[in-house]
Amino acid sequence: MELYEYSAHELSKMLSEKKCSSEELTKSVLDRAAATDEKVGAYLTVCAEEALKKAREVDEKRAKETLHPLAGIPIGIKDNISTKGLLTTCASKMLYNYVPPFDAFVMKKVNAADMVVTGKLNMDEFAMGSSTENSYFKKTHNPHNLDCVPGGSSGGSAAAVAAGSAVISLGSDTGGSIRMPASYCGVVGLKPTYGSVSRYGLVAFASSLDQIGPFGRNVTDTAMLYGVICGHDNMDATSADREYPDFTALLNSDVKGLKIGIPEEYYGDGVDNSVKETVMNAVKELEKQGAQIVNISLPSTGYALNAYYIISSAEASSNLARFDGVKYGYRTENYDSLIDMYEKTRSEGFGDEVKRRIMLGTFVLSSGFFDAYYKKAKLVAIEIVKEFNAAFEKCDVIATPATPATAFKLGENIGDPTKMYAADICTVTVNIAGLPAISVPCGRVNNMPVGLQFIGRKFSEQTLLNAALAVENNYGEAKPVNV
Repeated sequence: MELYEYSAHELSKMLSEKKCSSEELTKSVLDRAAATDEKVGAYLTVCAEEALKKAREVDEKRAKETLHPLAGIPIGIKDNISTKGLLTTCASKMLYNYVPPFDAFVMKKVNAADMVVTGKLNMDEFAMGSSTENSYFKKTHNPHNLDCVPGGSSGGSAAAVAAGSAVISLGSDTGGSIRMPASYCGVVGLKPTYGSVSRYGLVAFASSLDQIGPFGRNVTDTAMLYGVICGHDNMDATSADREYPDFTALLNSDVKGLKIGIPEEYYGDGVDNSVKETVMNAVKELEKQGAQIVNISLPSTGYALNAYYIISSAEASSNLARFDGVKYGYRTENYDSLIDMYEKTRSEGFGDEVKRRIMLGTFVLSSGFFDAYYKKAKLVAIEIVKEFNAAFEKCDVIATPATPATAFKLGENIGDPTKMYAADICTVTVNIAGLPAISVPCGRVNNMPVGLQFIGRKFSEQTLLNAALAVENNYGEAKPVNV
């Protein structure tokens, strides 16, 4: 086996036992990226020289002291997470030349653990999309079938892990942007509880919904990376001030007595029958191992997609007002006045999907429509939270498909925004309620991966990881895909 093919926890042991060096590992991953990325398109920026330099520094440090378990492990970073001295474009023309002067909170944690950053990963522009087709620079392809999308908006983060051009990676999730690509690309993706991972340094899309989270080819790797990035941060007013356990040490696949809620709304019309059957088969395997299935209902789910796109677009309209051509990033070359410069910069700098959401958000926040749309969407959000709270009185976790179907073809839905938005139907409620959720591979339909989503109470990541590990034990860990 090549070094890039091993998991992070296997490599951690190999590094500590001096069976390989971080420099050798990093070179293996960079070589894999060079060999596959012309086809996959996961990376926007590869920092090979800097990565190898960091790897050599870690090797020297390891000879003198005991390091973090993930020290020397290569990691890819979604391109909306601020990296000091390294391009952070949000896959947008608007930020094509932006080099941040500071690191995001999660990058400080990654650097403190001595991980090796191999580069920045492709995404839908400003995290707005479900296919990574909305990037200004390139499209990302699904390693399992290069004619298909990898999901979005963290498509580059999932595709890199699936292809072996990153051992682990970081993404962000506003309405399913970690779990959907994890499902489509056959890897594990965790959307943490809102507030458990600082948003400081994450370029904002919808501030009340955004959350950074980890990708791995297996549950253990995902737990290890989540353990690095979680924690309180004074720079984020929504950051939860609490203690977090050692998630990796507490991993346990014993599901005996675990109550798994099955919400009827997630298994109805709009979800492919083969996907429903595959997910339920995985749940039934857990039932054989001692878990208990409980039928539940989350009736407001039918309104969740509408509420999500109203709330997220409203917040995007506000957050993206800062990109005006004055402070940093793209500025139009020809303009007659300040107002003309604003208009042309934003017209030329933003892509169609971003403009669409800004216009929708501005509309729902405008006088005369605020009560009719935004206020009602927030009332739906309150109902969704209440329904989840009631459901968790009956069960420990909720099991649903992560996506309503397997990965669709590139270009198939790009001209139909409504159809594209419908792909988020299984995931948006989690962000609205601020809950944690994980997608874990549970089989294949038409030779493409299917993800099972577990949803949990706030700060119940350990329970979700344990349930996901039980599924993984039944179906096996993901391996890098031959591209």
